[in-house]
Amino acid sequence: MNIEEVRDYCIGKKAAEECFPFGDDTVVFKVMGKMFACISVDDPTWLDLKCEPEYALELRERYQGIEGAFHFNKKYWNQVRMEGDVPDSLIRRLIDHSYEEVLKKFTRKMREAYEQL
Repeated sequence: MNIEEVRDYCIGKKAAEECFPFGDDTVVFKVMGKMFACISVDDPTWLDLKCEPEYALELRERYQGIEGAFHFNKKYWNQVRMEGDVPDSLIRRLIDHSYEEVLKKFTRKMREAYEQL
């Protein structure tokens, strides 16, 4: 996947938005204000995604192109090499997984607001 495909896939999710809270060089994708993905605009070789901790470790053992995210809590965040051994279909599933991980943490009030969108 390239950065445009990642953007289109992420922004196509319900209630997703993009923003630049870390500066002009990093695009962040959020759902209802909660981050589920980010990628550098200047060097889009790595995509950072939230992940369930045990699954994160399993993925890191299986793929050379998946490791703990450099700038985030490595227990909950992976970085995925866009040009590595991770197939595009898995990258899409990992984006979905990241999005779902964020939804799981919504408060009841946030979940209700999300469901009404």
